[in-house]
Amino acid sequence: MLLSGRLHDSRGAIFPALQSVGLTEAEVRRSWAGFRYGRWTIASLLCVWLDHVQEQQQWHVHSHAGYRVKAVDITAFWRSTLEGVQSKHYDAEAGKALPAIPLGLIGRVGSVGGQRFAMLTDIVRADLQDPGEKQFVKTLLEQVAKGLEENEMAVFDAGFHPQQLFEAKVQRFVVRLAKNFTARRNYVTPNSLGRPSEYGELVRPLARTYEDKTIAATPPDRVETWSSQGLEYRAEYWDALVLPECKANSANSVFYVVAIYDPHFEEPWLLACPLKLSGQTLVHFYHDRWPVEQLPLAAKHMVGADRQFVFAPESCQRLPELSLLAGSILTYLAATLPPVPTGFWDRNPKRTPGRLRRLLAQAHFPNLSNPLPGQIRKKASVFDHLPKGTQAHRRQKQTATVSSG
Repeated sequence: MLLSGRLHDSRGAIFPALQSVGLTEAEVRRSWAGFRYGRWTIASLLCVWLDHVQEQQQWHVHSHAGYRVKAVDITAFWRSTLEGVQSKHYDAEAGKALPAIPLGLIGRVGSVGGQRFAMLTDIVRADLQDPGEKQFVKTLLEQVAKGLEENEMAVFDAGFHPQQLFEAKVQRFVVRLAKNFTARRNYVTPNSLGRPSEYGELVRPLARTYEDKTIAATPPDRVETWSSQGLEYRAEYWDALVLPECKANSANSVFYVVAIYDPHFEEPWLLACPLKLSGQTLVHFYHDRWPVEQLPLAAKHMVGADRQFVFAPESCQRLPELSLLAGSILTYLAATLPPVPTGFWDRNPKRTPGRLRRLLAQAHFPNLSNPLPGQIRKKASVFDHLPKGTQAHRRQKQTATVSSG
C-alpha cells in the first residue's frame, strides 16, 4: 500500500488505502491490526532491509580518507490539528515551531545504480515524556555516538552545534557552522600589562555586518587550493580552536574550522572537524550528507505520507517510520530496476522513485501474490481449563449480599 502511493488518493487514511490495493474487509482489518498492535519495531525491519541490500551487492559504501560516511538529519511529519501532541519542530516557511512528529535519521551513504543513496540504520523517536527539542537532539546524538564505528565519520548540517556533539561524546564529525560562528584559540597570547588572560584570542572565520558596521574576519592560519573538473577550490583553515566559553589549554573539545569556497555557490561553507583533513576530503564528506535528505522527500511526496490520519500515540510514531522505510525501498528499487517511462512522451526516463510508484499504482495486489493465510501462527497456549461455547461469554448473575447492620 505504501510503495504504490495509495495514501495519495486516500489523503492519508489507512483503511481506504488498504482497500484500494484489493484487500477484502477482513484482510484490511487484519493489516491494520498488525500495524496498530503488532509486536514489531522499526529497528528490526531496518536490519532485515540492510541485510537484504548487502546480499545483493549492488550498493557500495562511500569512504574518504579511510572513513565511511554516516549522515545524520532530523525530519518532521507535521500534525498541526492533532490533539495532545506536545512535540514541535521548527518550520522555516512558518518561521516558528509547529506541532509535529520529529524523527532522527542516521544512515550510511553509498552508491547504487550510479546514484548516491543513504541506507538508514537508525530512526530515533522523540521522548513522549520529555518531547522538547533539546532532549530530542541529545537522544539522537547519543545514539550516533553509540553506533559510530572506528572507521566512520558522522556528518551534520547547520542544525547541530559543536557543543552538542562534544557533550554527546561524538568522536569524529564534520558539521556545518553558522555564518556568524566564533571560537577561541586554545592558547593565550602573552601580554605585558594586566592580569594574564585565561581565554584565548577570539577567532571570527567570516566577516559580518552589525548595525551598518563591518566586523572583519580573522586572517586564516593557512590556505589550501586545488582543482577539480576544471574548477578552482580554496580552503582557509583556523587551527586548534575551542568553543568561546572554554578556557585555553583545554585537552578536550579541540577542533579545526575550514571555510571552503566552492565555485558552485556564492557563499563559502564553514565546516568544523576535530581531525586534520584536507579541504577536498571535507568537500566529499559534506556532499555525501545530502542523500539522507532524499528519504523524507520520498516518504512524504512519493509515498504520500505528508498527510496522516492516525491518532493513537504509537500509530503516530509507526506510520512515519514505515513511510521512511517505504521511501528508502522505493528509492533503492528505482535505482536498481530498468527505468520506467511515464508515457509515450517520456523518451528519456530516469530511475526515479516517482516513476516506479506510478507503475506500482497500476497493479492489483491480489494478482501479484498468494492470498493471506487464514492463520499467521498458532498460539501455543493452554486453554482446556477455560469454558467454551456459550458458557465462555454468558454472564452469570451474582448473588447480592445483605449486610446485617
